[in-house]
Amino acid sequence: MGDAVTDNAVRLEGVTKRFGDVEAVAGVDLAIEDGEFFAMLGPSGSGKTTTLRLIAGFEAPTEGRVLLAGQDVTRVPPAKRDVNTVFQDYALFPHMSVLRNVEYGLMVKGVGKAERRERAQEALATVRLPEYGDRRPGQLSGGQRQRVALARALVNRPRVLLLDEPLGALDLKLREQMQVELKAIQNDVGITFVFVTHDQDEALAMSDRIAVFNEGRIEQVGSPAEVYEHPATPFVAGFVGTSNLLQGAVAEHVLGQAGTYTVRPEKIRLDDVGGSTEGDEVAALGHIAAVQYLGSDTRYHVDLDAGAQLIVTQQNLATSSMDALALRGKAVRLVFKRQHVLALAGGSANGQGGDPE
Repeated sequence: MGDAVTDNAVRLEGVTKRFGDVEAVAGVDLAIEDGEFFAMLGPSGSGKTTTLRLIAGFEAPTEGRVLLAGQDVTRVPPAKRDVNTVFQDYALFPHMSVLRNVEYGLMVKGVGKAERRERAQEALATVRLPEYGDRRPGQLSGGQRQRVALARALVNRPRVLLLDEPLGALDLKLREQMQVELKAIQNDVGITFVFVTHDQDEALAMSDRIAVFNEGRIEQVGSPAEVYEHPATPFVAGFVGTSNLLQGAVAEHVLGQAGTYTVRPEKIRLDDVGGSTEGDEVAALGHIAAVQYLGSDTRYHVDLDAGAQLIVTQQNLATSSMDALALRGKAVRLVFKRQHVLALAGGSANGQGGDPE
């Protein structure tokens, strides 16, 4: 295999997992580098959690290989893999103190009392809970319990930490705070985090790279900016952000070219019907069908005269809810730059993104 393989913290080669007639993971190839914060993003049933369980060893692949740091661990049991997993429900022991919860894995491994106490206290300090060792899990907030579960995994000093939707049980504000905390902790400890989520905002906010899963396959792997700004397929365009598809006769009418294209809602501006365009701009006429006032911005659903619906997002720099809602039914022009129109696989382009000619 050579040195290239040993550079990968995790490598999957042609991994397939079937449960009876159901192919949950369908020939996945993936390489995750040492020290990456890597997200596996997709809807329920897309194969992301099964892939995480294959890396952990909780499931064995039907076909293919799983490698950790270049070593084939496909048939190695979970306890002998250099990984730890943090689950959504945290799985803390309610009758034990926080410190004893964190120590537990070391105790099972036979680590001496003095060393495991020191390492557990270091782990609690890493997750910003140095003073909470004597408390019980029931005395902690959801965010604190999540950090205790993280400390319990980190205390074993794994090469790879697997996180299965660990923020899913938290309310929105706490989840956003914990996204910042998790990323900071990962930067501090420097180990590989592999994070499963169905929340595209979470993946965009935290990850170095994202793999977008759909029906057991990976549709695209790239940085958050690459996946958002240059989606490779219509599915990625729709799942990561809001999908605005122009295809078939609509694409030909608006863009002058057949194919399948997307343009992000924030790249479009609303204009009066009689407005003008610059040389590198495209315009389409339509009517505002619905308005969603979201506080910091407003989302307009615009039915194009050419036959599709596009969503336009505008910041509310000086717009009130009444101003925004009053625009429902108004005739408008949508204007956007050609450079923001991306070609998608399934149209006339090769799926790598780009401007229509």
